[in-house]
Amino acid sequence: MSTPDFGKVAVLMGGRSAEREVSLMSGQGVLQALRSRGVDAHAFDPAERELLALRSEGFARAFIALHGRYGEDGTVQGALELLGIPYTGSGVMASAICMDKVMTKRVWLTEGLPTPRWLRLSGKDLQRETIRNVPDQLGLPLVVKPPREGSSIGITKVQGYSQIQDAVALAMQYDPDVLCEEFIDGIELTCPVLGSGDQARALPVIRIAAPDGNYDYQHKYFSEDTGYHCPSGLSSPEEQEVQRLVIAAYRALGCRGWGRVDLMRRASDGKFFLLEMNTSPGMTGHSLVPMSARAAGMSYEDLCVHLLSQAALDHSIPGGHA
Repeated sequence: MSTPDFGKVAVLMGGRSAEREVSLMSGQGVLQALRSRGVDAHAFDPAERELLALRSEGFARAFIALHGRYGEDGTVQGALELLGIPYTGSGVMASAICMDKVMTKRVWLTEGLPTPRWLRLSGKDLQRETIRNVPDQLGLPLVVKPPREGSSIGITKVQGYSQIQDAVALAMQYDPDVLCEEFIDGIELTCPVLGSGDQARALPVIRIAAPDGNYDYQHKYFSEDTGYHCPSGLSSPEEQEVQRLVIAAYRALGCRGWGRVDLMRRASDGKFFLLEMNTSPGMTGHSLVPMSARAAGMSYEDLCVHLLSQAALDHSIPGGHA
């Protein structure tokens, strides 16, 4: 089947976030895949060039392979809306909400969707005495993380009271707010979603088995020791329940195009808990959306072309590209 003529396509990669290195790997993979299918695709790093050049140089679409702030948080999406250049993934509002794990949890809880118990620390809450009391409210172990970073950056699993201060200090290196979250002991899962609205569909679930349960930045992108299981090994009813949950989570947040939901299955009772929504998931050699897509019969190249075909704007602009 021939690839549609998408016009001149910018693959946005790199950027200024803490996830720049991973974004460059994702972007190069996407770029090569699109070019292999005859797409007129070009690398574009917003950290090195003004976004306004996208319009002056005649780009018709943008594939967003940026991760983290200034790429996954609604800022680039807003700029592309103003430029009238359709882009992959979620729009401005959904991107902004999903980048903030606290706001994501608030939406999910409003919709009655399960997520681990949590506390947000900011301002006066960051005093030493308040921080020391966090384990009394959430129990131990617990997880401390910056709410507006991804790729497991700045995250600590706190095993005892003596670790909580250092964990909060580390998270604050990346965000002025700190998210403290109940630790769910069990199986780590992830499930991609493709499409929008009623057409959204979940891909096969992946079970993640990291060494000692430590799925950190190194194990996500560079280690060969992390195990990924797709099929997940869940029973058919459990797999279907995960897919039902992630579609509900995706729709509740107003996502479109594609995304990936991370969640846990608690060992003690088999209950599932939503952790976070990724609106611009990784597309590296270790990335999980391409792995799940392969299990569903879709190659990496087909996935990239499909995502590009779904590029859109929140609002069509008269006389613009949309």
